Amino acid sequence: MHFEENLKLLISSRHLFLYIVTSEEERLEYTINKISTSMYVNQTYCWDFIDGYYNNPNYFAYAQRNPLRALELVEQIDSPTPKIFILKDFHLFINDISVVRKIKNLFKSLKNSNTYIIIIAPEIHISPLLKNVITVLEFPLPNVEEILFELQRLFAVLKINSNVSLQKLAVACKGMSIEVIRRSIAKLVFTPRYSSEILRLIAEEKKQFIQQTNLLEFYSVNHTLDDIGGLCCLKQWLKKRSYAFSKQAYNYGLPTPQGLLLVGIQGTGKSLTAKVIAKQWQLPLFRLDVGKVFGGVVGESEDNIRKIIRLSEDLAPCILWVDEIDKAFNRFSSNTDSGTTNRVLSTLLTWLSEKKQQVFVVATANNVLCLPTELLRKGRFDEIFFLDLPDFHERFKIFQIHLMKVRPLTWNNYNIKYLSELTENFSGAEIKQSIIEAMHNAFYEKRDFDNEDIINAITDIIPLAFTDYTAISSMQQWAKLGKVRLASR
Repeated sequence: MHFEENLKLLISSRHLFLYIVTSEEERLEYTINKISTSMYVNQTYCWDFIDGYYNNPNYFAYAQRNPLRALELVEQIDSPTPKIFILKDFHLFINDISVVRKIKNLFKSLKNSNTYIIIIAPEIHISPLLKNVITVLEFPLPNVEEILFELQRLFAVLKINSNVSLQKLAVACKGMSIEVIRRSIAKLVFTPRYSSEILRLIAEEKKQFIQQTNLLEFYSVNHTLDDIGGLCCLKQWLKKRSYAFSKQAYNYGLPTPQGLLLVGIQGTGKSLTAKVIAKQWQLPLFRLDVGKVFGGVVGESEDNIRKIIRLSEDLAPCILWVDEIDKAFNRFSSNTDSGTTNRVLSTLLTWLSEKKQQVFVVATANNVLCLPTELLRKGRFDEIFFLDLPDFHERFKIFQIHLMKVRPLTWNNYNIKYLSELTENFSGAEIKQSIIEAMHNAFYEKRDFDNEDIINAITDIIPLAFTDYTAISSMQQWAKLGKVRLASR
């Protein structure tokens, strides 16, 4: 149900105490005033700790720095007309015993009145004694239509000219508050050069916003499918879904892709693939370090995973990259955390199965055998791909890609065929490292690196495949049984 409709319903059904979670006070106030007008609520009183009541001349500055008096005024204004009291940051005082008692008394005395109290706070912080008194709502961030309306207004008022589609810009601003969007667009007035790169500017603003949450990381991506050597089956899968998040796909009746699980040893291109998906589908990429989910305070971990889910849905459509998920949810590890890991996993599994928002989850794991079986069942992810060690043709392509980056004019002077033959059982990361090592050695001797330098570097590297053979062979067996799909063929 839309927020405005839900709030109207709660007021109409005599929910006297409402607790609305948001950091957008100004926008919420506007919404409440809009609703109160439509419901013929003639009076709205606003209070904050510093100014007291500030929007009514009869009670100007009343109850400054006194939350208890702010509640007492509710009782003192005895009028039959409907009225709404808006209390800002009241969560900071709601656990005080005198405030708790006053709220409970008001709950009894206001049952036959047309008075409603709305608490605005950025987080939920309610005394258990009030759980049957207060109803909690969450004020959602602006949707694409609201953002588009605001952008049209801003561009007209500020006389900004840009060749970027406002619809596309509105989608890029998804997950940001109206105030942050206004500040971002205002930069265009004072720095006109930004007009040509407005999408990059919005991406930078979003990156700063995400960093403040300390839960997700925003990644700027420049990698394309051409940066991946091999993995033709996976690349074809991605190409077919390049427009799956478009409006045309929605009108066609196509369900939104849910996610991918990429398994394989380190260095086979799992992280690179996550970045490539974001570039290929033109969606923002957010990385979740699973270690940040778990906290030391009781209930903190469960609260963190709920915040991450809510934040990623606010930012939709987007790619959520869950890196090395097997490190956090390992079925062979002995957990002594009183069930915290299981509760976090349960929340994540339910969301993966039930999510409706356009959040495409890319989870990476080094060993699929360590993952809980319930994470692997159909429905959690659209597909599970196994990224095996590259074969000869894939190694040839990987050498070509990396050499073209560092020697774009002379890369074909290197004997890539012979180097590819030498690097059997090498991962893509190990091939890249052999080139880097060859460059360091040659640079030290003040000359360009050649085939011999790369060959020497190759002989010094012990492929990880030799030390992780059991895991690789087990995943290859899974691929033969059809439990995972080969990314290469």
